[in-house]
Amino acid sequence: MIVVPVHNMILTPDATVYLSVDQLRRTSGNKGIAVNERVVMIVSKENTNFLDLTEDSFLPIGVAGTVTELNRYGFAVIRTQYRVNLDGATINPDHTIQLTISRRRDIEDLDPTSEKEKLKSLKKEMYKYSQALNFGETARYFIDQIDTIGTAACVMSQAVDATNEERYAILAEDSKAKRVELIEKMLYENMEVGRITKEAAASQQEEYQQRYKEDAIKRQMEHLQKELDEMHPENITDVQKFAQRIKDSGMNETARKEAEKVLNRLRQEGKESVEAGMLFDYLDFVTTLSWKKADAERIDLNEARKVLDEDHYGLKKVKERIIQQIAVMNLKKQQSGSILLFVGAPGTGKTSIGKSIARALGREYVRVSLGGVHDESDIRGHRRTYIGSMPGRIMDGIHKSGVSNPVMVLDEVDKLSASFNGSPASALLEVLDPEQNNTFTDHYMNVPYDLSDVLFICTANSMDTIPQPLLDRMEVIQFQGYTPIEKLLIASRHLVPKSMEAMGIVKEQMEITDEALNTMISQYTMEAGVRGLRKCIDTLCRSLAVAVASDPNAKITVTPEVVHKELDTRPIRHDTILPQPKQGVVTGLAWTPVGGDILYIETVLMPGKGELILTGQLGDVMKESARIALSLVENLFPKEAEQLKEHDLHIHVPAGSVPKDGPSAGVTLTTALASLLTGRIVDTHIAMTGEVALRGAITPIGGLPEKLLAAQRAGITKVFIPEENLYDLKDVAQEVKDKIEIVPMTKVTDLLKAVGVMDE
Repeated sequence: MIVVPVHNMILTPDATVYLSVDQLRRTSGNKGIAVNERVVMIVSKENTNFLDLTEDSFLPIGVAGTVTELNRYGFAVIRTQYRVNLDGATINPDHTIQLTISRRRDIEDLDPTSEKEKLKSLKKEMYKYSQALNFGETARYFIDQIDTIGTAACVMSQAVDATNEERYAILAEDSKAKRVELIEKMLYENMEVGRITKEAAASQQEEYQQRYKEDAIKRQMEHLQKELDEMHPENITDVQKFAQRIKDSGMNETARKEAEKVLNRLRQEGKESVEAGMLFDYLDFVTTLSWKKADAERIDLNEARKVLDEDHYGLKKVKERIIQQIAVMNLKKQQSGSILLFVGAPGTGKTSIGKSIARALGREYVRVSLGGVHDESDIRGHRRTYIGSMPGRIMDGIHKSGVSNPVMVLDEVDKLSASFNGSPASALLEVLDPEQNNTFTDHYMNVPYDLSDVLFICTANSMDTIPQPLLDRMEVIQFQGYTPIEKLLIASRHLVPKSMEAMGIVKEQMEITDEALNTMISQYTMEAGVRGLRKCIDTLCRSLAVAVASDPNAKITVTPEVVHKELDTRPIRHDTILPQPKQGVVTGLAWTPVGGDILYIETVLMPGKGELILTGQLGDVMKESARIALSLVENLFPKEAEQLKEHDLHIHVPAGSVPKDGPSAGVTLTTALASLLTGRIVDTHIAMTGEVALRGAITPIGGLPEKLLAAQRAGITKVFIPEENLYDLKDVAQEVKDKIEIVPMTKVTDLLKAVGVMDE
């Protein structure tokens, strides 16, 4: 008896099995193999070399049979007869195997006629399967030799995708009918899987061939079209132009796919379609947009300083901050840095210095005006589903600049407003956030665009109306007002030459004296900046252009008298110190959008019932300051305050048509009330600013440089300020500090003593 271990083979009784003669000899100790020799095939658990087999390597059921033929191809034909149980197995030293076996009976529940029909159907499917796999006549010969379903299973063993356990389950099944069903199911499933795999591979191959064919045809068409375009460039279609632009644009993958999608729609719908215009405009916009990132170039700091000094006088703090930004950009090799917010009065150079920064960096300059913008789509653009859709102002500015790294000035961000169409300020959050703007998506474009190389500069007159989340993304740089001397130098160095050039007047034909400029500064302007001064100079030059045109050889010298004669406006009345001091009247200082100004707090007692009357169009904050001041004075001067019970107190701030509000008039109100009740007069050359608390402390205020500038202009010689505002004096021009005595105070009582309304 020959014992043969097999693995991953379907074994059943009444089947024909083909095994290698060499395999039989190895497992039988190299003895000769003869026809009619008994063979027992046992199932090994793993695919192990026969030299490494042990007594535990086999499953408990095998099959016994007889060698019926030794063919010339080196195979032994074995006819299996019945199943056997392995009762024991021994591995001899020569690696042959000795078994103790017993026959395992089948359950005879299979109808022979039914088995023949099933075999016939199975062989038919095997024919089809072999043809699909192109096995040819060889497979047909083997299929014809199959006489049982078990033989079919043995023949298909190598083609079946099943585990050793699944194959063994067929052998272990006692019911012949169920065994046939298991074999049928396994063979049919594997043939179907093989057929589908073959069809899928054929279909995929066909698809590949079709794709290769299309690519080849397209390349050939492109080559032929290119030759035609070179011969007749006037006949190049818009579709071809856009296709080439998309290819050369350098846009990111997302943008390229979107552009090609729109181009295909334009190609399919043609020029006469309703959407052709919209599709054309979109492709024209995205293909002419600069997508390629520019390399960061090193900027000469000395040259940048020179450019800034040429265009603007003063603004030392602002220029130093800009130079710092350029230095950081040089070190980090970046195109942009912090988002700068220039805050200051009109005419102080916020917008124009943005143009100077662009010139210093050698980059394009773009200005986007945001004043009055109330629709989110003005920032993010309109979706292309709307008629007349267009990109937002940000992307439109980038497009007009022609580069991906311009210097973009967002003007008047404090004048944005919200509406039912969304909040533009919220839309700006993504634009001005360095962590987000590298993937900014305009609704019109519908693809991300990198704004990280754009140097954004924002301007505003006040920070009060800017939402805090937006303000947090920007670095605030204050633009202080100009002193009269600075205005004079700005006018002589910049404004006058520009105005004369604009009017066609050469230097030899007209001279404006410093006295004339000082007259315009002091009597015809009332501002922190120089915009009004520029208008005056333009008006003067335009008026004198008539005389220059009449006599080109004449030399006109502009004096203060000429200024009064030629300017068609009355001199502006500035508040100055009162000629006569008066009880209950004290000079205060105020900040305004156009700089600083002085204001008077006037108080008076009238017969009445102790009511408080406030006039002068005061805001809620100033009304609260007035009530705090009254309570403070009543506490400090209890005896003098008795008269308030039988009198009404009237507090008035002149210029009632101008709204007034803000936390800086507290000390002025307190001093005015103390002066009124005590009857002591405060010197008119003294001014003050600061807020008060009920505990008598003087708290800090804002806008100190503008207020001191107004005080100096009005002729004030001494100003009392909160001690906590001493740090702000570094922003005050030295010219102002030289002309005014600045006294810091921490307590109201000390201030009242200093101005003489309270005893020491």
